[in-house]
Amino acid sequence: MGMLRRLRPRSIRGRATAGSLLIVTPPLVLALVLVGIGAEHEGARARYDRAAEAARQVSTHIGTRAYEGPVPPAAGVVRIQVVDARGEVVAASSAMQGRAPLTAARPGDGDFLVEDSACPGGERGACLSIVGLAAGTEAYGPVVVYAAVADSAAATGPLLEVGLACVGVLVLVAVGWMAWRGAGRALRPVDSIRRDLERMSAQDLGRRLTIPSTGDELAELARTGNATLERLDRAMDRQRSFVSDASHELRNPIAGMRTRVEVELADPDPEPGAARRALEGLLRDVERLQRIVDDLLELARLDADAAAGGAEVDLAAMVLEEAERRVAPVEIVVEPGEGARVRGDRVRLGRVLTNLLANAERHARERVLVAVRTEGGAAVMEVHDDGAGIPEAERERIFERFARLSESRRRDPGGSGLGLAISRGVAEAGGGTLTAGASPLLGGAVLVMRLPLAGNGAGTGDGG
Repeated sequence: MGMLRRLRPRSIRGRATAGSLLIVTPPLVLALVLVGIGAEHEGARARYDRAAEAARQVSTHIGTRAYEGPVPPAAGVVRIQVVDARGEVVAASSAMQGRAPLTAARPGDGDFLVEDSACPGGERGACLSIVGLAAGTEAYGPVVVYAAVADSAAATGPLLEVGLACVGVLVLVAVGWMAWRGAGRALRPVDSIRRDLERMSAQDLGRRLTIPSTGDELAELARTGNATLERLDRAMDRQRSFVSDASHELRNPIAGMRTRVEVELADPDPEPGAARRALEGLLRDVERLQRIVDDLLELARLDADAAAGGAEVDLAAMVLEEAERRVAPVEIVVEPGEGARVRGDRVRLGRVLTNLLANAERHARERVLVAVRTEGGAAVMEVHDDGAGIPEAERERIFERFARLSESRRRDPGGSGLGLAISRGVAEAGGGTLTAGASPLLGGAVLVMRLPLAGNGAGTGDGG
């Protein structure tokens, strides 16, 4: 939760906005500089083109006749002068009457056009773009026609730079605002998930995260979080149930031991041999306690995935070995198959077989059948009995911890109800399954364990 508080959506939102501005600013500045340069260049080119057009019109006119008065404006240009070879103004427009030549620049040899710029003080500080066009005339002889266009204030002053800077600022503000709003919309589901997580506690794991309707990775994150919370909730429920059941199961033998001790201590004149009988009863209770504790430790190891051993085990050989040395009240028949080799812990798998055989013997009337075979990529071990069978509604419950059906309690009062839970845990740790059903061979119950064959690369782990 501390990390979630440090990664506030507002700070992420600010960083996203700042990152967007850092990405946008350099290309925007470059673009504005290029726009400014281009605008200035195009403006200057347009002024020179206007001046050149005016100079061509005037040169065409004076090619055949002279002006009797001021040179009229041409192409909208009012600053026009005709300068002869001696540098004297022989004709000029009204705006340029009595003025010195606009510039001393003249076209070079082999050229007929010259471009120049000047900033005469008489033009109130305005600069002029000047074009000079050489012409041979009958009226004035060889002359140069000068036409000048005043630069606009936007081109000569800071107006263009200020305007472009204002445009850049407006663009950055717009980009920052859109990034801020976009990041806010994107992070709103994150803020909702954070609030949901802050409201959760170990005592209230039933809450779930609100799944945003975005349909993107955040929605998948919320679904994954809910699946994780669901598994955590189930684990907590199993832990609470386990602690409660374990306390109940341990309390019975402890209460029996205490009762025996208190009875013996309260008897002022015990019978001969009473102390020995009490100690024998205590020993039975201690043995039951030891079995329960051993089973609890095994379950804890399975929950921690501390499965040891990764050697290949021949299920058929293991079943034959166990059946030969087992002393059972009923007949045990083995149908071993070939090739049923799995990877796992020989001790744990032997304990599974022992648990399944003990369960079958407890409920069988006359016969128990153990069959081993391969099916697809799995090794299958089935334990059948000819007893009353397991009701369909109870076939999953028998694998719960401390779960014992009424017949099991009647036939084995000292059992703990952990054997089948441990057996399923071992099977699942090896990548397999353990299920219960009705036996098609003997008519009673059948417990079926499936494990991946050793060649499939699955197993219980690489422990030592």
